[in-house]
Amino acid sequence: MEFLSDIDGKEYSSKKTFPPGKWYFYEQILQVPVYIIFDPDGGLVEFHQLENGRYELKQPDENGRNWIDSMGLFLGTWQGTKEGRTGYWLRWWDKEGNLLPWAVERLEQESQRAEQERLRAEQESLRAERLSAYLKSQGIDPDNLPE
Repeated sequence: MEFLSDIDGKEYSSKKTFPPGKWYFYEQILQVPVYIIFDPDGGLVEFHQLENGRYELKQPDENGRNWIDSMGLFLGTWQGTKEGRTGYWLRWWDKEGNLLPWAVERLEQESQRAEQERLRAEQESLRAERLSAYLKSQGIDPDNLPE
């Protein structure tokens, strides 16, 4: 996976003379099965798959994502803000199309879940206290109820 940063276009170089261009190196020397080029400024993702010794450009699905069979995941772009940067980001989706959260998003979700659980436990405790007070007001000792 390559994130474009070279404004001269050298990252697409397929020249075969030394030093070889990245494209040629990945395709012919390393024979990387999937080569992804991402331009974070414009959100462009190129998905190339090695077929018969050459990279073939693959088109994304209707959601703008490409399936990576060896990983069992979709890869596509997401637009939003992360780490103080607003723009395009590469994101992963599972087979059902669910966006996989970043670690920081997972931590936020867990924190929210823990807070909801804390509030629920607090409400249960208050409810138990009210019930205990009611039973006592009716002359019933809630700690000595028959089983």
